[in-house]
Amino acid sequence: MKAVVQRVTRASVTVGEEQISAIGRGICVLLGISLEDTQKELEHMVRKILNLRVFEDESGKHWSKSVMDKQYEVLCVSQFTLQCVLKGNKPDFHLAMPTEQAEGFYNNFLEQLRKNYRPELIKDGKFGAYMQVHIQNDGPVTIELESPAPGAAISDPKQLSKLEKQQQRKEKTRAKGPSESSKERNAPRKEDRSASSGAEGDVSSEREP
Repeated sequence: MKAVVQRVTRASVTVGEEQISAIGRGICVLLGISLEDTQKELEHMVRKILNLRVFEDESGKHWSKSVMDKQYEVLCVSQFTLQCVLKGNKPDFHLAMPTEQAEGFYNNFLEQLRKNYRPELIKDGKFGAYMQVHIQNDGPVTIELESPAPGAAISDPKQLSKLEKQQQRKEKTRAKGPSESSKERNAPRKEDRSASSGAEGDVSSEREP
């Protein structure tokens, strides 16, 4: 699932000659649903969108407050073209979820947004319609979001910090016990003790300059 989140001073959706939705200050979300998206990706995206800190706080500090913190509005527009793959110069949309499945999925997305925020502040366009989306971007500020692929949080090295990787290596080393090299370092000490009884002169001459 992909989303383009824009911080706006106002935004609206028109179908034909009729304006069907409009918001003031808040965020406009363009959402692209893929074939592989599940409830897990949906819930991840809802959390990210509602908690994305693109607003300033009361002291003017940037990137401090989310749309929920500020109690601003959200306008969502379904946009399958975000799942575009170029074949030469021609857009291909085979990765987008088919319309008959995507509509229910999108409605569930809206329901989760309203469940986790104030329902009256969540607006949307008209699924499947040819729309005119009017966005007055504030900043401009535009953030691209993408839900992680299944298992990416574990297997994708980009998701792991250097400290986490180092800790994992340390844990593996401890689990294996003493290494072969450390065993070899310990072995000569026993040989030294046995050798000192029969060849003290030779041993002492090797140790002292």
